[in-house]
Parts: sequence; structure tokens; C-alpha cells
Amino acid sequence: MSKVNIKPLADRVLIEPLPAETQTASGLFIPDSAQEKQHKGTVIAIGSGKKDEPLTVKIGDTVLYGKYSGNELKLDGHDYLMMREEDIMAII
Repeated sequence: MSKVNIKPLADRVLIEPLPAETQTASGLFIPDSAQEKQHKGTVIAIGSGKKDEPLTVKIGDTVLYGKYSGNELKLDGHDYLMMREEDIMAII
């Protein structure tokens, strides 16, 4: 888990996407050209929530999110996604 110097506002969550899988469950290696981005990642930072609506995710949670959710950020050479908590579908 990375340590970043950023504090999301309100119900926003900063997520570090997990790397694409390089091997299938049966042991076959997937070439770089065929790898797909995963739609799951680790929560790195969270905002304070909205009034009367605290956040349900916490730092360190692994979450699933939608394909087109969030805005991509690049901080200190790492890729992150900033999204609202409502764009997160599940905690794994």
C-alpha cells in the first residue's frame, strides 16, 4: 500500500488499481497485448463523508468499481483513481 500526501474531500475515495493479471487460473500466461485492466483496487485515502452519511469503505479495503468510474491521476509515478464512494460496487 502506498503512502500519498493527498486528502480526498467529502465522499471521494482514492484507489490504487491492482495490476492486470498475467496468468489465468489454469496456469496459462496472458500476453501484454491481451491483458485487461482489472476493475478492483485498494483504497489508499478517503474523504470525511457527507453530512449525515459516513463513508462505509476504509483505508486498506479492496474494492470493485465500474469500468468507467473515477478520474485517473498520476502522483509520484503511481497511477490512481479518484472516485465517489457511490461508484464503488463492492468491498472484497
